Amino acid sequence: MDTFSGYVFRQALASLLALVLGLAVMGVLTQGLNQLDVIVSNRNAVLAFLWMTLLTLPQIVSLVLPFSVLAAVMFALNRMRQESEIATAFSAGISSQRIVAPIMQLACLAALAHLTINCLVQPAAFREIRHTVEAIRVDVASGLVQEGNFTTLSPGLTVYARDRGAGGALRDVMIDDARGAHEIVYTARLATITTEAAEPTLHLIDGQIQSQERDGALDVVDFGAYSLPLGANFREPETLYLKASDRYLSELFFPDLTAHYDQRGVSQFLAEGHARLSSPMLNIALALLAAAGVLGGEFSRRGSARRLFLTAAIGLGVRVLALALQAQAAQDSRINVLQYALPFIVTLCASLALGGERGGKRARDNDDGRFRVGTQTETRLHANVAVN
Repeated sequence: MDTFSGYVFRQALASLLALVLGLAVMGVLTQGLNQLDVIVSNRNAVLAFLWMTLLTLPQIVSLVLPFSVLAAVMFALNRMRQESEIATAFSAGISSQRIVAPIMQLACLAALAHLTINCLVQPAAFREIRHTVEAIRVDVASGLVQEGNFTTLSPGLTVYARDRGAGGALRDVMIDDARGAHEIVYTARLATITTEAAEPTLHLIDGQIQSQERDGALDVVDFGAYSLPLGANFREPETLYLKASDRYLSELFFPDLTAHYDQRGVSQFLAEGHARLSSPMLNIALALLAAAGVLGGEFSRRGSARRLFLTAAIGLGVRVLALALQAQAAQDSRINVLQYALPFIVTLCASLALGGERGGKRARDNDDGRFRVGTQTETRLHANVAVN
């Protein structure tokens, strides 16, 4: 990569990193708010909450990366055009293909990073999120029990604990269970809460069960260990099945057809798999589109805001259309071919619009008829390249 190409590459790269970072932070904050319900009653889950929020980064980056490439290339090239650096490059005999070459190198690197995220990082992060959520929910019911107070965990079920011991164990517990036909009172020296069959369960140690018989007599039973399910109000959904977002490519394209869940989700799995392979191609397509929006067409000192706005709107429409095609492909697998056709068509149209050498010729010849570049501008370009 020569000096000029390195200069263009660095300009676009700096803009891309800034955009991805900004959009990723906004996305993380939004996703983090969606997870607040998991920890609102659990004082020990702050670190787990931060970890889950961080794990959403791969999905957010995958979503915003193609449009970030578009915006970064547009910003970098338009800044160079406004400072007459591109015009100076054209006057020095540098072709538009040479200007676009470092942009394509950056787009290819972005596509490779995008593919890596889609195929490896994102499914691993999603699986870790699910494991973390399960671990947090195990302790939610325990977090609801307040020391020294009677707490109603569900209708008819009231729990009292004197204090907490190491590891969150409850000490000197009394439970009033009026959910059945007869009221039952449990007392125990220690109690812990775990999840069994996706349902939080109280494990009581060294206690008594007191209930009243039909004749009014009090029945007392001593126990060393006893398990008491907390009921449907705390029941969590089963997490035995991997969703499409949790699966690696091999699991998406070759699901276990002996499992009922996989049989029902074949179309959705294929749509997800093809989207992960085709979406990185959008980085190259939208980079070319951005270059065509800035370098293509007639150059004018009156500005090109209208053309830039149109380019950004087309790029955003392409990204939204790609997501819509993925959603439709989950219903009809024949649409999967369009997920690959979309970036190919955009790339072809942008290449035609770019116009090759003609863009450079128009830039040199046009300034309401002619566009002249002075020695002072050329000197500034070389100075900028040297500094950067």
